[in-house]
Amino acid sequence: MTKKLFAILSVLIVGSMLLGACTTTTPTEPPVASEEPAAKIKVCQITDTGGIDDKSFNATAWKGITDAEDKLGIEGKYLESKEVADYEKNLNAFIEEKCDLIITVGFLIGDATKAAAEANPDIKFSIVDYNYDPAIPNVVGQIFNTDEAAFLAGYLAAGVSKTGVVGTFGGLPIPTVTIFMDGFYKGVAKYNEVKGTEVKVLGWDPATQTGLFSNSFDDQQKGSELAKSLMDEGADIIMPVAGPVGLGAAAAIKERGNAYLIGVDSDWALTSPEYADITLTSVMKLMDATTLQVIQSVLDGTFKGGDVVGTLANNGVSIAPFHDLAGLVPAELAAEIEQLKADIIAGTITLK
Repeated sequence: MTKKLFAILSVLIVGSMLLGACTTTTPTEPPVASEEPAAKIKVCQITDTGGIDDKSFNATAWKGITDAEDKLGIEGKYLESKEVADYEKNLNAFIEEKCDLIITVGFLIGDATKAAAEANPDIKFSIVDYNYDPAIPNVVGQIFNTDEAAFLAGYLAAGVSKTGVVGTFGGLPIPTVTIFMDGFYKGVAKYNEVKGTEVKVLGWDPATQTGLFSNSFDDQQKGSELAKSLMDEGADIIMPVAGPVGLGAAAAIKERGNAYLIGVDSDWALTSPEYADITLTSVMKLMDATTLQVIQSVLDGTFKGGDVVGTLANNGVSIAPFHDLAGLVPAELAAEIEQLKADIIAGTITLK
């Protein structure tokens, strides 16, 4: 090979090597497929005729859903029932919308919820303030031993009353209403037993299960009339168990200025602050907590038919703080009420 040919070949080889170095690519990691965000579960509430802002159990149950939106990332929706005929229509609307959980509210929607649940066994339901016996596999009933908290309120009312007369009335004579009235009456009776007094309860007789009822959960004028009737008979503390009807009673009590109110379902000193100055306490059903519990069970896969029961022991029921009227409650009376609460939790005092 001549020197000239060797030189040409050397140039060609070196050039080829440099060209290869210039065109070689560095291996890269394959692109990672982005994960689709998990779909939010949809929780849908159907109110009774009191509406979503009833300052009672519709509003409290809805708070459980909005709490779940904040804490659990679910999507919440509601439909209001203006009349009983809306129950089935609203249920069908949410069934068609494929809600992951349908929450209904109140005794009056019980039959419609049962029919919808049995016709749609793959859809989950929960009903507030009602349950089924036997249980339905795809329905959780949220029920509350409100007589436990109402017992404490009755004892308190008897201890604070100046006239020796207290009163109550209900919306309809149904178990979720009369259980409040039973507990209230028994609390007054317990005070009379302990103190040797004769404080009288107007508006309810647990022996005969008869009493005063507005036959409505939205007629505030009727609430005003019943409260005035009770005050005319000497009642200076009144517990209306009638949802928004109780606001009519509150207005009448505030107008008269000679009686106090015990709220129900929620803390009325907070939900109706215009009546905080006459609200001695409230018998609370903490439906927001039980509703949140049911929603959590849907998320974690533990949902099953049956009952969630709110009690004094699990903080599902309670009486509200005395707020503006704390000065009316002697320290001794407040201590007795705390002891009664402990006795109910321990089973020393039993309420049927």
